[in-house]
Amino acid sequence: MGMTMTQKILARCAGLDRVEAGQLIEGRLNLVLGNDITTPVAITEFDKAGLTSVFDRNKIAIVLDHYTPCKDIKAAQLCAAARKFAKRFQITHFYDVGQVGVEHALIPEKGLAAPGEVIIGADSHTCTYGALGAFSTGVGSTDMAAGMATGLAWFKVPSAIKVVLTGSFQPYVSGKDVILELIGRIGVDGALYRSLEFTGDGVAALDMDDRFTICNMAIEAGAKNGIFPVDQKTLDYLKGRVDRPFQAFEADEDAVYEQEVVIDLSTLEPIVALPHLPSNTKPVSQVAGTPIQQVVIGSCTNGRLKDLREAAEIMQGHQVAEGVRCIVIPATQEIMLQAMAEGLIQIFIEAGAAVSTPTCGPCLGGHMGVLADDEVAVATTNRNFVGRMGPVSSKIILASPAVAAASALAGCVADPRG
Repeated sequence: MGMTMTQKILARCAGLDRVEAGQLIEGRLNLVLGNDITTPVAITEFDKAGLTSVFDRNKIAIVLDHYTPCKDIKAAQLCAAARKFAKRFQITHFYDVGQVGVEHALIPEKGLAAPGEVIIGADSHTCTYGALGAFSTGVGSTDMAAGMATGLAWFKVPSAIKVVLTGSFQPYVSGKDVILELIGRIGVDGALYRSLEFTGDGVAALDMDDRFTICNMAIEAGAKNGIFPVDQKTLDYLKGRVDRPFQAFEADEDAVYEQEVVIDLSTLEPIVALPHLPSNTKPVSQVAGTPIQQVVIGSCTNGRLKDLREAAEIMQGHQVAEGVRCIVIPATQEIMLQAMAEGLIQIFIEAGAAVSTPTCGPCLGGHMGVLADDEVAVATTNRNFVGRMGPVSSKIILASPAVAAASALAGCVADPRG
């Protein structure tokens, strides 16, 4: 039997000719990632274990993005611990306020992820980099500590689900709608510890931002990772970002999949996930008119330039509805500069939105947009669990940037198609 893309990458990192689903392996790591919440915990475990060196200071990335600029004393202390560690070991890829971005947008932008690489991160949405044909997955802070010291990690080789994409998008439909459709079909545990492998002629219709969004939310279906094949769009994205050798892998024709899901992109319409699960999906047309108090456009899922362009196109020349707070957060400093150059930031501000420096802030109920009791937000983020963005009585509706922008103007959940 053949191997999937993920299995081939894991076989190579373990120095094996082949691996099978369920097999335990020890693999070499190309990157170990942490943020301002998880890195301090990893540092504590690193020191507790008596570790005194890192395996490669060029293959560790620490990104201070969740609570920064620091929202309180505790956040400041966490960031200080990360800064001290980065200075102690001269970590090359350390990103602080002023150079920072939301980690899962920043890592690809900086060329720190490439096809065929194995990446672990102490953040569940590390699966984002599968959009580049890498195996990337979230781990705990203890695994991060061990990875920083040894450059190795243990994996159980996942089985796979084949997601076949066909056709191309209708207007106002994007990668966010694809992944919400998939999660709605299979459930939040439908891909538990499996690899979601995307294929089919529809892949060509997706730009890189769509693919990042889709892989970012693979974890919301319980997946170990999500991964796309490497094509010309991938290579074009990597050009000028990645100058080291890399190897792209393709699944064998006789690779074994536990399940196959077919999604026709041409039949998709804008989709939202209602509280309190990403799988509680409905076409936006069925819930339009639901009152809201806040809109958040940003996060590691949908804070990229394409997302901002889509939102700005809808908001240009209009005003955010009275009683609605609209918060726009470009995911990195580079995206912020590009959005400024294109006039997108001016469009948002003139429409009555607040524009923030790059941060995860409101996504996890950290800062820059925490909800009050009983308030409802439409957000381009990835999770809408109870209490995720504020008190347990608050509610989050997950949506694409197009739906979020239309909703900000309407003062309720709105269909961008009119």
